[in-house]
Amino acid sequence: MTGLAHSVATTSANVADVTMTSHLVRDDDTRVYGDAGYTGMWNYLNEEKDAPDSRCCVAAKRGSIKAMEDSPMKTLLLEYEKNKASIRVKVEHPFHVIKNLFGYRKVRYKGLAKNQAQLFSLFGLANLVLAQQCEGRVDGASAS
Repeated sequence: MTGLAHSVATTSANVADVTMTSHLVRDDDTRVYGDAGYTGMWNYLNEEKDAPDSRCCVAAKRGSIKAMEDSPMKTLLLEYEKNKASIRVKVEHPFHVIKNLFGYRKVRYKGLAKNQAQLFSLFGLANLVLAQQCEGRVDGASAS
């Protein structure tokens, strides 16, 4: 997992993110992590929800965890969710570059096609910035 963006898909605001899952996941991806908004992702990837070979790993909804009584099972589930979140956070790095370094906060053009073209350029540039930051490192370890 490199932390670089390999796919970009844009839709109008009334389309749920989870419906675009099949356009963003590659065939060679062994695991697919999503936040609680991606519940039902397996339907769009034509996989069974609880199948042992399923690639989907979706975060539990906060309400379901809060509803559990304090027990060792809840502690274990919280640790499991924390591990899933630490993997999902890699996806946020290109967004940090685009929003904070490039200053992209809102769309500038009318029409999906022009905004999509701008986002393709921004994600390509963000990949260059992130790749340059990782230059000289192997598996996250410093070269020095």
